[in-house]
Amino acid sequence: MSIWNYVVTAHKPTNVTHSSVGNFTSPQELNLIIAKCTRIEIHLLTPQGLQPMLDVPIYGRIATLELFRPHGEAQDFLFIATERYKFCVLQWDAESSELITRAMGDVFDRIGRPTDNGQIGIIDPDCRLIGLHLYDGLFKVIPFDSKGQLKEAFNIRLEELQVLDIKFLYGCSKPTIVVLYQDNKDARHVKTYEVALKDKDFAEGPWYQNNLDNGADLLIPVPPPLCGVLIIGEETIVYCSANTFKAIPIRPSITKAYGRVDADGSRYLLGDHAGLLHLLVITHEKEKVTGLKIELLGETSIASTISYLDNAFVYIGSSYGDSQLIKLNLQPDAKGSYVEVLERYVNLGPIVDFCVVDLERQGQGQVVTCSGAYKDGSLRIVRNGIGINEQASVELQGIKGMWSLRSSTDDPFDTFLVVSFISETRILAMNLEDELEETEIEGFCSQAQTLFCHDAVYNQLVQVTSSSVRLVSSTSRELRHEWKAPAGYSVNVATANATQVLLATGGGHLVYLEIDDGTLTEIKHAQLEYEISCLDINPIGENPNYSQIAAVGMWTDISVRIFSLPDLNLITKEHLGGEIIPRSVLLCAFEGISYLLCALGDGHLLNFLLNMNTGELTDRKKVSLGTQPITLRTFSSKSTTHVFAASDRPTVIYSSNKKLLYSNVNLKEVSHMCPFNSAAFPDSLAIAKEGELTIGTIDDIQKLHIRSIPLGEHARRICHQEQSRTFAICSLKNQSSADESEMHFIRLLDDQTFEFMSTYPLDTFEYGCSILSCSFSDDSNVYYCVGTAYVLPEENEPTKGRILVFIVEDGKLQLIAEKETKGAVYSLNAFNGKLLAAINQKIQLYKWMLRDDGSRELQSECGHHGHILALYVQTRGDFIVVGDLMKSISLLIYKHEEGAIEERARDYNANWMSAVEIVDDDIYLGAENNFNLFTVRKNSEGATDEERGRLEVVGEYHLGEFVNRFRHGSLVMRLPDSDVGQIPTVIFGTVNGVIGVIASLPHEQYLFLEKLQSNLRKVIKGVGGLNHEQWRSFNNEKKTVDAKNFLDGDLIESFLDLSRSRMDEISKTMNVSVEELCKRVEELTRLH
Repeated sequence: MSIWNYVVTAHKPTNVTHSSVGNFTSPQELNLIIAKCTRIEIHLLTPQGLQPMLDVPIYGRIATLELFRPHGEAQDFLFIATERYKFCVLQWDAESSELITRAMGDVFDRIGRPTDNGQIGIIDPDCRLIGLHLYDGLFKVIPFDSKGQLKEAFNIRLEELQVLDIKFLYGCSKPTIVVLYQDNKDARHVKTYEVALKDKDFAEGPWYQNNLDNGADLLIPVPPPLCGVLIIGEETIVYCSANTFKAIPIRPSITKAYGRVDADGSRYLLGDHAGLLHLLVITHEKEKVTGLKIELLGETSIASTISYLDNAFVYIGSSYGDSQLIKLNLQPDAKGSYVEVLERYVNLGPIVDFCVVDLERQGQGQVVTCSGAYKDGSLRIVRNGIGINEQASVELQGIKGMWSLRSSTDDPFDTFLVVSFISETRILAMNLEDELEETEIEGFCSQAQTLFCHDAVYNQLVQVTSSSVRLVSSTSRELRHEWKAPAGYSVNVATANATQVLLATGGGHLVYLEIDDGTLTEIKHAQLEYEISCLDINPIGENPNYSQIAAVGMWTDISVRIFSLPDLNLITKEHLGGEIIPRSVLLCAFEGISYLLCALGDGHLLNFLLNMNTGELTDRKKVSLGTQPITLRTFSSKSTTHVFAASDRPTVIYSSNKKLLYSNVNLKEVSHMCPFNSAAFPDSLAIAKEGELTIGTIDDIQKLHIRSIPLGEHARRICHQEQSRTFAICSLKNQSSADESEMHFIRLLDDQTFEFMSTYPLDTFEYGCSILSCSFSDDSNVYYCVGTAYVLPEENEPTKGRILVFIVEDGKLQLIAEKETKGAVYSLNAFNGKLLAAINQKIQLYKWMLRDDGSRELQSECGHHGHILALYVQTRGDFIVVGDLMKSISLLIYKHEEGAIEERARDYNANWMSAVEIVDDDIYLGAENNFNLFTVRKNSEGATDEERGRLEVVGEYHLGEFVNRFRHGSLVMRLPDSDVGQIPTVIFGTVNGVIGVIASLPHEQYLFLEKLQSNLRKVIKGVGGLNHEQWRSFNNEKKTVDAKNFLDGDLIESFLDLSRSRMDEISKTMNVSVEELCKRVEELTRLH
């Protein structure tokens, strides 16, 4: 196991942090722009809903996102500032559909304390300046010149140190800010300042307002003609301007987000911490404000951002639940709500905890997350690949091929399923009870293996065997015509469509027939120099029943050739290289682009772009799908055509954004597949695998599948128990009464249905902190252990907690033992048949003892002090790795002889940890609160005690994500024979809903990819001129250092999205063929 790591995102961030609406992509188009912390999405508002236009990574965590329109521009620009003090102005380039950078810069100050309440970035409504509040006591100004270009920035001193919000006021002759702040007696006030650009200072503003609601923390500037500002508090809302003051009381709530409805600012949508959506109306007469009114509209996800789009459509961006597209109706529904949810956009954030389980017992890990917060809490089951949902199955050995047929040309459904064996052919059909049963098609030859069959025009069916081609009526089922193979020859391979048959006999003979009403006519015969291994004439041109070209795979010279039809002239010949013959070829079209797919006998697949006019093959790419021969078939799902590659690693090939993608199918081995769209099983597939024939429907075609289990409460810890087939979670529910009390529970769920089976309520003020499934020495039972803490309002740190031991009996949680502790039980681990607990600053080991009366109890054996707070603990053998609140990682060892735990080594850096994991005996992985990852190594070879006592930092990387948990495991089926099958992986989950994978690479592979990464950095430029190297550099309050021994898999895998010319550029500098680069990068995408 190595120190060389590859970090890649399996599930992109989904937590929506910002959103904005404006005319960004053209003066006429209305766009919704969404920020998901480190990504930006641009959507177009269409009558059909939101249409995605662009989704790009940003090399920074977005702190501010604002649309603005400088003077003389027809459309909006986008201003972005990142948490690491970079900013940029972006403009849409309609030609290339890309973002171009208008301006960029760095607003980092050497002195100054970063603000506690987050960065604030605002733009003057008249586009005279951009204002930033980044450090306490300073207001940074970036002025615009008359042409809308940015000039040099400067700071102005701001007296108010505890700033809660700053906005620009509308309708002021000089740029004017309004500041909401708290004084040192915790009272809250509002002040205004004019920004004097010439003097680079503040002048006194037009008004101020003292002693507001104690919960006031949001300002909403009101546009002309009314102007002024709304101050949103927890119990009152105030409208304030130079000469007006209006206030109304509201139900106690914390407003999280607002969205302006009308251009004149007379109506606003407010979203609060409980997910309630209110409408605030400013009543006015002749441009004078007369009062405020507020009305409850209904419930949404807990909003982090609200964007009013148009015609009562509203986008609700959420950090704590799924984001939504809603419509506000004029009339309430039966429940009194005006809110109608039209679309939900999945959000896994914040992932507080997760576990990796193999629920289907297929050797494939699934991640079950504790996602969302408060009322939007849920469990999410995330798995990679495409599932087949079995509808029916029958035992059949030795299947050599399958085809579905219709009973007439215009029948929308398939009737027959033809199954071919080595010396016979059977025909299955659906009976009236919707069961598959055997039937006859008299005209078919059933005493021979079928090589191919197809529906043909004029209500006919065509069957090819080694001796003949038979044309059969699909209505009378009788033979209408037969073409016999010449004496001494037998047909080896064949293919057909509705009007054409192409077959090959031994000796390299290629024969082309056409199908008419009741006749088969031999049109052309060609003699090739080698034997033919595979054929295809799938029509992808204008005519759906007739192909103008044929694809032919050859033995001996290992080539694939394109012939024209009907005259069988050779147009193109492409040598495949190597000595493995093509076993299956397929002409297909994805998203309007024609391809030739060619599968080899060793599990490799080549794809080419096919020019339909010239037959030319270009842009060759190669991927490894498995190790066995592949057969290719098309099928359709949701009216889109995809390709199924049957082999020992069945794969679906599909296209997204004009790029071919490969998604593994969650089945072990598939020998044959054909679409079977019958009335009883619409849109189904027939699949032949290990001795059985299965009919099933297929999941949505995408890489990751997410199933949601809404809980209506906040799950914070999760654990799976194989023996009882259950999950246990620690969760909390907010009672919606006035006192906002919380109730905490331990709940037991069935691991298949996810239904609550049993609940154990915790005491008042008692929180569930940790949960574990384990067994103890000399006891065959498996238990759930739960660590808790009593969180009392008057205590800074819990002084009391419990360890509860449960057993699952008859689907219920039975409490077997409990142990009081002197603090919060932050972590529990199974440790050599005992229980290891982290309690406040101490590590404590408990034995499981049998009492005289036959009951059991936990008995303290030994412990180790010397942590500030031991929050995260992992164990391996006798070693214990502890992640501390602020003292990084330390390594402890349990000494059996003395029965004691001692410290062996520690990392002397001050890292505030958020998760730890043991990668192998010597390497430990940590994540900390500045969004960095790092690895440390145990130095057992050190010469002195001092050296051996130090954990050496060997890897550092800025992830840009707050990791809550690491777990060993994999999202994909690991087949030992694939190149990536042996690579160990750790999965992580983050606050933004990212699921990521860290893979430990062999050194030579790491060096190769490091070189590729540095070449990609030169070719792929970050949006807004942001630098990739700086973004990935490890960064905390004390230091910034370049990333080391970690590679950015997202950047490396974006190689596959590059244009061919850019791939060639990189291939030249790397001195490796494009085909080889694609294959090696494609292999890495199989890790997640």
